[in-house]
Amino acid sequence: MTGPGEPTDSGFDALTGAGTGAPEGPSPEAPPPGIRTIGATAPSATTIVLVRHGEAVCNVSGVCGGPIGCTGLTDRGRAQVAVLCDRLQATGELAGADALYASVLPRAVETATLLAPALAAVGEDGVAGEPPSVVQECGFCELHPGEADGLDWSAFSERFGNPDWDADPGRVIAPGGESWTGFVRRVAATLDAVAVRHPGELVVVACHAGVVEASLLAKTPVVDGLDGARMQLRTQHASLTTWEVDGGRWKLVGYNDGAHHLGTGGVGGGAEGVTASGRSWMRVGTGRQID
Repeated sequence: MTGPGEPTDSGFDALTGAGTGAPEGPSPEAPPPGIRTIGATAPSATTIVLVRHGEAVCNVSGVCGGPIGCTGLTDRGRAQVAVLCDRLQATGELAGADALYASVLPRAVETATLLAPALAAVGEDGVAGEPPSVVQECGFCELHPGEADGLDWSAFSERFGNPDWDADPGRVIAPGGESWTGFVRRVAATLDAVAVRHPGELVVVACHAGVVEASLLAKTPVVDGLDGARMQLRTQHASLTTWEVDGGRWKLVGYNDGAHHLGTGGVGGGAEGVTASGRSWMRVGTGRQID
């Protein structure tokens, strides 16, 4: 038997490296790499962090938000992104990002612009350098709506019916638009191109819930991921989904990380941000770090 706090020496925990320090990196007591479930990040790995935009005007007004229908973030959406910025500036977890991408849609561009200062490298003197410039990439757009762009959903249904992508993911949303399967394949190709473009670098992407879901379908072993129906996930506004890419292999490090919103009601103001472990790292809406 083992005492409190001592590592186990048998069973599944021992095989997976529990108590060996594996999450922080290899140790002499860790299992061999071939059976270790948690390994160190390779220096050659590219890290891609997908950030869902904050709440957008089209989200709350019931409008199909393509290039015509999207008019940017709501005040609540900007507050949500501000909470994420407070977290990133307090923790420095994405400081020194090598590249910052956004879809061409205003809600994503605005999110990226608000995030940029929290991604700047910080020197030994504690002074932040220049933040990365926002690179707009249409490959990270939400599903292209074609002729549905700018319509409210009642008008959309009257003109184009009600496509069911769970039953027929190959049906286009409207003339000139994409199908679900076409969208997933487009996102997959864009992710691959960005990973090749940024070997060993940290890349942040302001994008959309559909892009996050498409990344999971395309880059995890989901049956018929590129051709099948949706996963119907609930990705939060201004949340983080993180991938590591090395040698063409994609590893999901985190999905839908919105711990910075705990205690805020998702609004982004008036409460103290607390992690799932109970640790506070910021005072929401002020940017002041607290212990």
